[in-house]
Amino acid sequence: MALGFLAAMAPQMASAQDAGHRVAVVDVAYIFKNHPGIKDQVAAVENELKAFGGEMQKRQDELKAAAEQIKAFKPGSPEYSQQEERVASLESKLRLDMARKKKELADAEARIYFENYTRIADGVKFLANHYKINLVLRYNSENMDLEEGQSVIRGVMKNIVYHDDDLDMTKGVMQYLDKFSVAGKPAATR
Repeated sequence: MALGFLAAMAPQMASAQDAGHRVAVVDVAYIFKNHPGIKDQVAAVENELKAFGGEMQKRQDELKAAAEQIKAFKPGSPEYSQQEERVASLESKLRLDMARKKKELADAEARIYFENYTRIADGVKFLANHYKINLVLRYNSENMDLEEGQSVIRGVMKNIVYHDDDLDMTKGVMQYLDKFSVAGKPAATR
């Protein structure tokens, strides 16, 4: 399996090695945006967030209805006080549950990025060691879009202005991620 993987990368990286280049580039953002396994993991968290948003909307509606019911009671009456406490309790629990879930989802997303970045780094290291590359720079292959101001700003701020396409190991790293994953789930890092 590893030999087939290396054979697929050989034409791309060989010319860089033969020419004396010991530098390569990798587009980590491209990998995060386009690798199917990573996209699936991010989509799962996003779907969980959407489902939670629907649940929160129902609970907010319940809170609004409970707040409306206060109007039916005479201020200062035991019923009014009881409903006021119910509304305060619902609101407090809703805020606490929302904060907890947001933290849980943010932690899950951070874990996805951390684990996959570690795998990407492993792939870069694997390829760099095999092809005797001693420096791999991160770059962004996104083209500037004049209609999108942030795209232009990102483009102007790129650290690498030009590179030979033969130095790009992004596809090789994506192949590494594909080859070293099991049943669609990322392989454990070494």
